[in-house]
Amino acid sequence: MRLSRRKALAAASAAAVGAGVLTAAALPTQALAAGPENSYIVLAPKGHSTARAADRVVAAGGTVVANYNQIGVLVARSTNPSFATAVSGAGVDAVASTAGLGTALEDSATVEVADPAAQQTTGDPTGEPLFGQQWDMTQINVPQAHKVTTGSPNVVVGVLDSGISSTHPDLATQIAKDKSASCIGGAVDTAEAAWNPTTSDHGTHVAGTIAAAINGIGVAGVAPGVKVASVKVVNDDGFIYPEAAVCGFLWAADHGMQITNNSYFIDPWECNCRNDVRQRPVWTAVQRAIRYSQNKGVLNIASAGNSNVDLQHKFVDAGSPNDGSFPVEDRTITGACLDLPAEAPGVVTVSAVGPTRLKSYYSSYGQGVVDVAAPGGDTRFRNLGSPSTLTDAVLSTTFNTATKTNGWGYKQGTSMAGPHAVGVAALALSAHPGMQPGALASWLERTADALACPSGVYNPVPLLQGFEATCSGGNRNGFYGAGEVNAYNPVR
Repeated sequence: MRLSRRKALAAASAAAVGAGVLTAAALPTQALAAGPENSYIVLAPKGHSTARAADRVVAAGGTVVANYNQIGVLVARSTNPSFATAVSGAGVDAVASTAGLGTALEDSATVEVADPAAQQTTGDPTGEPLFGQQWDMTQINVPQAHKVTTGSPNVVVGVLDSGISSTHPDLATQIAKDKSASCIGGAVDTAEAAWNPTTSDHGTHVAGTIAAAINGIGVAGVAPGVKVASVKVVNDDGFIYPEAAVCGFLWAADHGMQITNNSYFIDPWECNCRNDVRQRPVWTAVQRAIRYSQNKGVLNIASAGNSNVDLQHKFVDAGSPNDGSFPVEDRTITGACLDLPAEAPGVVTVSAVGPTRLKSYYSSYGQGVVDVAAPGGDTRFRNLGSPSTLTDAVLSTTFNTATKTNGWGYKQGTSMAGPHAVGVAALALSAHPGMQPGALASWLERTADALACPSGVYNPVPLLQGFEATCSGGNRNGFYGAGEVNAYNPVR
């Protein structure tokens, strides 16, 4: 899985509405022009109700699609070409169209394996038919951890992604259906069909790494005793828009999820810049959503990205936007720009390693940005870059969107590393109930296996261009953060 440099993404109490609220009837009205319908993020001032903003949306010829009064954010749609100007005023802090701000989920092709014959379950992950191909689970000591706990069903992990197949034999018993929903378009749809995958099996693969059942079928997850909830934020065209991300964070927070996995990004630019007039409202809305979820007890874990970028140092982004709708432009990345959600405060950021526990050639990095590392696969290191060795990727659950059949297959990327860290966090929370997000993040880091920086310029794939990297730091460093997660250490 290639996540690209751009990774994903991203509590205010509502003030009482007083008698002086400006209502739609009090606003000036005029004949409104019509054009293509667009979606908008509309921000109320921090700490204030969205009531005034909602009135302004209606008066400007818009419709409120979702009202997230918890964080002062509205998702609106309008055909008025001048909507952004018309809606501005008292009660509206900022507004931005999200047209062109959707980013494609860069999902690598799934390499499927033959359906394994079911075996009698042993209660041991090593007894699963395909466990012998799960080098990643052995590398982070999952079998040892499972002798202590496989996880608690009271722990629910939100998988903010492209949906989870509810019929997969390794996942059907693992999904918290009552907590699953689609957030496409920024509004919630709890129908089972809505949160199942349609055009991508990315979320199904991620979910299997976290919690595939020990049932004598297929593979084993890091934490098969916990539950996963499908929070679908990637649409059928393979894009995630900011309004879907905001909806996803809030849905997880308000429905009892203690951990979320975020293996995606929400902006077609390398980083989201607070000093950009169009990006700032998106940045603010996502930050509010992340803070709200943290205050509700959610630990958000995000992938570091797959462009071998040093996130600690600023650079010129020459590959954005990546959505195909605008000309690619050179842009200097400054301190006002963040890679969200990985660089948002309190989010645990995960880089990827391969079977040798060295940084995967594609994984982005950065001292002070990467918190931990985890297996994401590296199909190129054995042959200096070419050809690839598919079995050095990560094996997990899949869903063939063309044939509508479930299966198992390989993917690689920091998208695959993130769910390993999520699974370990879920085991830790199961062993230590009630641990708050900050403490859980600290525990995940303190129980990781420290990995030293490679010396000199690191380039495991010299036959490929553009993958040199230099690691900085000591026991905690830019490639691996505090080290590779260890499933056994947090629970023993």
